[in-house]
Amino acid sequence: MNESTSMQSGAAMPISAPIAVNRNTFDAVMVPTYAPSALVPVRGAGLEVWDQDGNRYLDFTAGIAVTSLGHAHPGLVEALCAQAKALWHVSNAYTNEPVLRLATALTQATFAERAFFCNSGAEANEAAFKLARKHASKHFGPTKSRIVSCTNSFHGRTLFTVSVGGQPKYTEGFGPLPQQLTHIPFNDIEAARAAIGDDVCALVVEPVQGEGGVLPATKEYLQALRDLCDQHHALLIFDEVQCGMGRTGTLFAYMGYGVTPDILTSAKALGNGYPVGAMLTTDAIAATFVVGTHGTTYGGNPLAATVALKVLETIQAPEFLARVRQAAQNLVAALQAIIADYPAVFSEVRGSGLMLGMVLSEQYRGRAKEITRIAEEQGLMLLIAGPDVVRLLPALIVSDAQIEEAEHLLRRALDAFLAVPVAAL
Repeated sequence: MNESTSMQSGAAMPISAPIAVNRNTFDAVMVPTYAPSALVPVRGAGLEVWDQDGNRYLDFTAGIAVTSLGHAHPGLVEALCAQAKALWHVSNAYTNEPVLRLATALTQATFAERAFFCNSGAEANEAAFKLARKHASKHFGPTKSRIVSCTNSFHGRTLFTVSVGGQPKYTEGFGPLPQQLTHIPFNDIEAARAAIGDDVCALVVEPVQGEGGVLPATKEYLQALRDLCDQHHALLIFDEVQCGMGRTGTLFAYMGYGVTPDILTSAKALGNGYPVGAMLTTDAIAATFVVGTHGTTYGGNPLAATVALKVLETIQAPEFLARVRQAAQNLVAALQAIIADYPAVFSEVRGSGLMLGMVLSEQYRGRAKEITRIAEEQGLMLLIAGPDVVRLLPALIVSDAQIEEAEHLLRRALDAFLAVPVAAL
């Protein structure tokens, strides 16, 4: 019996052993766009992660604000498995029930009336920027095309989105870059007033800058941007890829500020690790995207939409968000206690909700990565937000006991950090 006949008859095929891999495999076979930790996670539950050697870690990264309901959340696993047994993909030649339910739920929960789904935050922002230019061209002509964004912002890694982001290190060597882009200082109202004219089609801002250092916008700043956009008939885009979906204590950060954008982008925690992104906007603006002007093969597929809807239903519950705000208060208190005991290392804690950064003092500037590496050796997974900020993004389900454990592990890490001579690090 040949292989084809065996498969047709339903006979079991031999299963080969899994390929043995470790951290060294990354260096051998992966394009070197990242320099990952020596730790290779193999299993997770809630805020706990285990590596290939069975070592346990407390995860205060949430996959960079992604697994906000924790690893292997039972409700999400159940929803995904049920949908996987029903329907995976049908293409954009058809719609599907899960994506229609998700779009309905998001529009009911937000200012938006229309939703576009894709696979990532970069794609959501790409769609937002294209829509803004298309909308301006249709209503005001092709000269209204300039996009204003903030320095040290981050909006994705496509050529368009990385150019809009205000960090030159990410665009070096990729020129020529898209044109008609202006970058202004974050939280600077006067700079915004000077930059925005009638040729601007959109202004994009993160209500809380993530990669740029965990910097919250002031309400006065966002309101000024709203007023300027209205004055100059430009669209205000809020990039809530990192700060949205409950991270700041409200479903989306704009709700806490009381300032409503024209377009909002979401991803990361929207799928809790399943790739999904969304662009939300109004009927009037969405009408610019007619059939054929934009698209995506996988966006809004039944699997992603099913997971995202379950995430949304969980996070938007008032009692869930109330707990996030309480947990944030408890974590800030713990971090402030650390700063009081290690004043030479850290100068302040800043951020919003469970999106927090510990800013290094002048003496230790540039050494955030060293601290996170040593913390990992102690069993605590942390992030950086640039070289001067240690970033904490625990899952929104973090318990008080886990906050206490994180404080204990971070103190141990700081003791070890201070005990090692600079030359040895």
